[in-house]
Amino acid sequence: MPEDMKARFEEDILETTITNLVIANRILAREDVIDDFGHVSVRNPLNHERYFISRSRSPEVVTRGDIMEFTLDGELIGNDHRRPYAERHIHGAIYKDRPDVNAVTHHHARSILPFTMNAISLRPIFHMSSVIGKEIETWDSQVEFGDTNMLVDSMEMGHSLSRALGENRVALLRGHGCVCAADNLKAVCMVSIGLKDNAKLIHDTLQIGELSYLTDGEIEKTSAMLLSPMPLARAWDYWVARAGFSGI
Repeated sequence: MPEDMKARFEEDILETTITNLVIANRILAREDVIDDFGHVSVRNPLNHERYFISRSRSPEVVTRGDIMEFTLDGELIGNDHRRPYAERHIHGAIYKDRPDVNAVTHHHARSILPFTMNAISLRPIFHMSSVIGKEIETWDSQVEFGDTNMLVDSMEMGHSLSRALGENRVALLRGHGCVCAADNLKAVCMVSIGLKDNAKLIHDTLQIGELSYLTDGEIEKTSAMLLSPMPLARAWDYWVARAGFSGI
């Protein structure tokens, strides 16, 4: 491929990635997953040692101009002097520890918070929530770091949280929220929304009777289907329209 064509191709890839990151911010805000203090990131598809994330700003109002680029150690690329998210180290640590992960969310969806503080499992009870996986661990910052401001604001804390995530798609943070990790932005939106919905369904089910969780096989087979290209594309189109981006 000629160098000028290659350069245009790579530029198009980056522009599409950043546009989708902006849209993912708006989607997750519209779906009541990410509040004013959550965030979503995506790995740079042309340089896996870097990732994109907004400056410190509420996701509902993130624009193309808010996107920053960081190394996996949380060091800013370029000379942007605006304030970054203090918890960007969540994202860098997960990308560093999990080469298979290309998109990460950290959020405080209110329906999941009670499950960060008790022993009731958030294992899927709904087939559309199978994408969250069968194993969901809870990370307690107290164990290694004692009393803190509850923010994951260092690489040391980020890697500690990443160890609790392990090879799973979701980890809870005691008294704080959760992280979701997936192969791409569409998938991480589906995981994040599925987690929020599953938590609400578990809460509602407990009001009328006992829980019946999906089996390991059901979770494995259903999540593989839902995270395949066609279902992801269909869901993404729906979320994009609801977020006000129909026609893009």
